[in-house]
Amino acid sequence: MSDRDVARDGRRAAIVIAGTGVLWLLARLSPRTLALFDILALVGFGYGLWCVVKVWRARRDQDNRGR
Repeated sequence: MSDRDVARDGRRAAIVIAGTGVLWLLARLSPRTLALFDILALVGFGYGLWCVVKVWRARRDQDNRGR
């Protein structure tokens, strides 16, 4: 994975995490759909965490190859 790919994935993770948080806060305004948005927020934060781990592992692999 190149530096450009790692940076793109890092930006994607940041956008997903921030966007999920904002959408979850806005969804709190409607009590009828609260459980649905809670589950969707868990999925969004899980995907964001998976992206962060993927970026972390790619950076670690790049550092190990450079030594």
